[in-house]
Amino acid sequence: MNGLSLLKCICEDTRFNILELLQKNKEMSVNEIVLKLKKDQPLVSHHLKALRQCKIVNSKENGKSTMYFISNKEISNLIKEIVKAGEKIAVKCEDPICSC
Repeated sequence: MNGLSLLKCICEDTRFNILELLQKNKEMSVNEIVLKLKKDQPLVSHHLKALRQCKIVNSKENGKSTMYFISNKEISNLIKEIVKAGEKIAVKCEDPICSC
């Protein structure tokens, strides 16, 4: 996967929020993600499926539930660095155009 394809896979609010949660919590079930994001389960499942198809997220069965986790350390580190960079930029940028 090239860089542009990777960014296309993660550049969506719900997907990035899922990745942020998984980066912090290592692995989570759909129900746990739904509760944290306060989004409908079908929507979260749809985005998890897309992230799995992009090979960004993997899953494993754990009894009756499926646990989701970021597929590798590089992607986990990338998410962490994007969040850090966003926090630094947000502090420095006072122009209204910076707030989306």
